[in-house]
Amino acid sequence: RPRSVAPMRDRTDRHFRLLVRRITRHTLLYTPMLTPKAVIFGDREKLLGFYPEEKPLSLQLGGDDPEELAEAGRIAADLDFDEINLNIGCPSTRVQAGSFGASLMARPGRVAEAVEALRSAVDLPITVKSRIGIEGRERYEDLLDFVDTVAGAGCDRFTVHARIAILKGLDPKQNRSIPPLRYHDVHRLKEERPDLLIEINGGILNLDQVAEQLERVDAVMLGRAAYEHPELFANADRRFFSDAEPGLTGAELVRSLYPHVEWWLSRGGRLHDVSRHLLNLFAGRPGARHWRRVISVGSPRPGSGIEVLEDALRALPGEVATAS
Repeated sequence: RPRSVAPMRDRTDRHFRLLVRRITRHTLLYTPMLTPKAVIFGDREKLLGFYPEEKPLSLQLGGDDPEELAEAGRIAADLDFDEINLNIGCPSTRVQAGSFGASLMARPGRVAEAVEALRSAVDLPITVKSRIGIEGRERYEDLLDFVDTVAGAGCDRFTVHARIAILKGLDPKQNRSIPPLRYHDVHRLKEERPDLLIEINGGILNLDQVAEQLERVDAVMLGRAAYEHPELFANADRRFFSDAEPGLTGAELVRSLYPHVEWWLSRGGRLHDVSRHLLNLFAGRPGARHWRRVISVGSPRPGSGIEVLEDALRALPGEVATAS
């Protein structure tokens, strides 16, 4: 699939995924990163629950123990996830302390063992999300060595964030902006390994940039831009999949989520859990500030429900609410 929305901690939960799926039918979605232990021993409905509508959906795992990863993979297969993705790109100190994430780029053999274990355990695509390198292993040749080693274990797709990760001295937010983008390394990787599926990630903000990248690689992953401007996907299916089915208007999109909101509230959830993902829906359009204010003030109140969203819709000019 030529497009995906990156796994993002505290963002790509089932509420946001459902919103995105109502905008685009074909984009690959991800869970936030989960450890194998969380999958094996945690609350599966809370951590792994999803609507069938959210598919295609990938479970991202972060870990370095092949046996644990295989067990988590079997659980994912039983729950009908569409693929399993290994996080070899997160630079946080918490992840480093667990000996996984971007630090595993220094141990390509261990990543290959993890991929082999997952492939033996499940009949699902096994993919890897990495950086182009880490300090000390930041040359293109180091990236190629990593990819060749892991590809030999049967990795089905490489999603490559086109920045190195600096594991000491930068936090995760800084690692998304300070190391310079090196798209040319990802393009070169695809040129030199044309049989591999290569997806590019990092600094891509709109569909024109997606189209430009698709001339050089197989797929494009959007991260923060997708969260901050979810409506940028409104024309994506038509543009990249020749899907002419009309999209929902803004008001229709919001109201299509009401059954989910009611279900969530009936389980003891809060409106804010869902509505926080809607704040950016009309970004940059008339009435967007009023939309955000009504939701921000009303959602945290005890007992608040869909009436808050209706009030927020009424704060929008009619031409904004009815635009698709």
